[in-house]
Amino acid sequence: MNDRDHIDQVGEQWARERPELDSSGFALVGRLLVLGKLLERRVGEALAPMDLALWAFDVLATLRRQGPPYRLTPTELSRATLLTPGAMTNRVDRLVGAGLVRREAEPTDRRGVRVVLTSKGLDLVDRAIQTRFDEANSAVSGLSTNERRTLERILRKLLARLEREGD
Repeated sequence: MNDRDHIDQVGEQWARERPELDSSGFALVGRLLVLGKLLERRVGEALAPMDLALWAFDVLATLRRQGPPYRLTPTELSRATLLTPGAMTNRVDRLVGAGLVRREAEPTDRRGVRVVLTSKGLDLVDRAIQTRFDEANSAVSGLSTNERRTLERILRKLLARLEREGD
């Protein structure tokens, strides 16, 4: 089995052209970036039969994870999904238009609103989460249980460090 990938070829080209550079970080980050794109494409394809885009699933799933009554403020949603408030407003508007969420007034603040899953949104995300989890398991099916645990531990360590640097 040939485990070489596109990043190996790019690394070899840089080693030839700029041998004084340390490309080891590039090799890891390049693979993570390519994997991210491939995994997003797979998820999009898995959710497509439900007419559900990944961005919409992300918002709906974030609300669903909160438990009843499945609601958050737009600011809380923005933070949880790593989106700007403007991008979240656009997404919520689209989901409201599709009948998947609604805005309701914040009882303790007349200016505030909360975004709430509708029954239609709850039904859709509950069906979609199974598809999402099945796809994720399929994506990593070539790894042993031990490899999955090791990779998860390493990625958690890297993510935690980069998140701290971003604060």
